[in-house]
Amino acid sequence: MKRGQIKKALKTEHPYVERVPGVCGGVPIIKGTRIAVRLIAALVKSGLTPEDILRDYPHLSLAQIYDAVSFYFDHKEEIEGEV
Repeated sequence: MKRGQIKKALKTEHPYVERVPGVCGGVPIIKGTRIAVRLIAALVKSGLTPEDILRDYPHLSLAQIYDAVSFYFDHKEEIEGEV
């Protein structure tokens, strides 16, 4: 695998989550939105399923929601420290 391919693969670990300096304080958000990963995590922790969240946020996809949940579990300490 060439170097550029490795770099690209690393970027897609969580393809629907990004950090944008100056947007939402630079916290992880769902790409193309201002919805913070910590919000999605809080909703799941309160008992909502990703499908429930989709009903409340129909402009998101299930893939985006599940990726935000996955990102939360991969970075739990960091996300919980944002509160």
